[in-house]
Parts: sequence; C-alpha cells; structure tokens
Amino acid sequence: MKRFAQRLVSAPAFEYVIIALILGNGALLGMETSQDLVRRYGEWMHLGNQLVLGVFILEALLKIVAVAPQVDRYFRDGWNVFDFSVIVFSLVPATGEYAMIARLARLLRVLRLISTIQELRLIVSTLVRSIPSMGHVMLLMSIIFYIYAITGYQLFHEHDPVHWRTLGISLLSLFRVVTLEDWTDIMYTAMELHPMAWIYFVSFVVVGTFVVINLFIAVVLNNLEEAKAERLRELEQPVSREEILRDLRSTQKALRRLEERLDRQRES
Repeated sequence: MKRFAQRLVSAPAFEYVIIALILGNGALLGMETSQDLVRRYGEWMHLGNQLVLGVFILEALLKIVAVAPQVDRYFRDGWNVFDFSVIVFSLVPATGEYAMIARLARLLRVLRLISTIQELRLIVSTLVRSIPSMGHVMLLMSIIFYIYAITGYQLFHEHDPVHWRTLGISLLSLFRVVTLEDWTDIMYTAMELHPMAWIYFVSFVVVGTFVVINLFIAVVLNNLEEAKAERLRELEQPVSREEILRDLRSTQKALRRLEERLDRQRES
C-alpha cells in the first residue's frame, strides 16, 4: 500500500488531475456568484464542491500513507500543512453562524494552485525570503516619506490645506504622488504659491518611485536567484537508500519477466 501511494503521488498524471480539480473548483466558485445559475444548478454545484473536497482528503491520506510510519515528514513540509489546513477549514459546516466562514474557506482551495505548481511555489518562497530585506528598503522609504511630508507641510499647508494640513494628510498626499495617480494636480496647486515647487515633487517622484521601486525589484530578483540555487542543490542531493532499493526491486522484476519470456521462446 505504501509503495502504491508513493508511486501514485509522485506520478505527473496525479499532479495534473489535482490541478484540473482546483481549476474546476475555482470555476464552480465563480459560478456561485450568479443567482440565476445557483437557482438552476445549485445542487450540482454543491455536489461538485463535495466531490472536490473528497478528492483533496484522499490526496492528503495518500501522501500521509506514502511517508508512513513517519507521518511527521508530511507535516514538516509547509506546503503540506497549508493543504491540510485548507481541508480542515473546508469541513466547517456551511450553515448557521459559520456559513460565511465556510464560504470564504472554500476560496482557499483556489490558492492550492500555488502549492501544486512548483514554479508558483518558487515565486512565493522568494517573496517570503525577501521580507527581511524589504524591511530595510521600507525603512529607507519611511525616512524619505517623513522628511518630504514635514517639508511639504511647512511649504504648502496654508495655501493647500486639503493636501497638507497635517502630517498624516501630508503622508497620504505623498502616497498619492508616489503612485503617480493625478499627482500633477497637487503639484500645480503648490506652484500657484511657489513656482519652483515642481522641484520638490519631481525629486520625490524620482527618489520615491524609480529608485525605491527598483530597490524592491532588485531584492526580489536576488532572492529568486538564491531560491533557484537552493532548489538545484536539493535536486542534486544523493539518492536515498529507500529509492535505491525500490529501483533494484523494479529492476529485478523486469529481469525475471525477461527470463520468463526467454524460457518460453526456447520451449517454443
């Protein structure tokens, strides 16, 4: 049973089936936003959701059986823990006070695409690895925001109190500027008082948008390269004793079948 589970969960076809089910479940969740479709096919949608949940439970059981009796190996993998958590939340009854939680929990099944597709897992792992480094970039950006917000308050709060009347409003205005969303309206209003105010805004856009965003991108790309290197090192790890024994047994079986065929040919 253990060998069967190992062969099944490691088969590419098994992964494709799980991906297809996740996509199908995502389509069902989207269809449930249509009241007309719910009235017509509500029972079939419910049946489809229950079928997908049953397959997910079976998948988790197979993966646990594949590593038995060392079940803790299954839960050492963070992605397995995430998949198991999705199943647990999906078992919440969709009635009463927990109905909304159950509906939202079903949306987590779509996120299982991330844990199923290796490339998406690599991207998410890269983003998680980038959080500590991004903290320093955020600190740098916070300092820049703080300096420019106080400067903007001192320069423009009397002329344009809508955007600069307090430090908090000044920070929100700078956030609007850094998103490049209608920031020129704020600049032109400031230029009515100070014709050279464009220097303030243009310098902030250059520093806050182009420089800092490029720093974010550089951090993510650097961690992506490191994650890829780690993945390659994992793939290059020596084959385990169990894998060697499994290959030897399959080779012995193939040799026995070949000998049997040769014996039949001699007899004929």
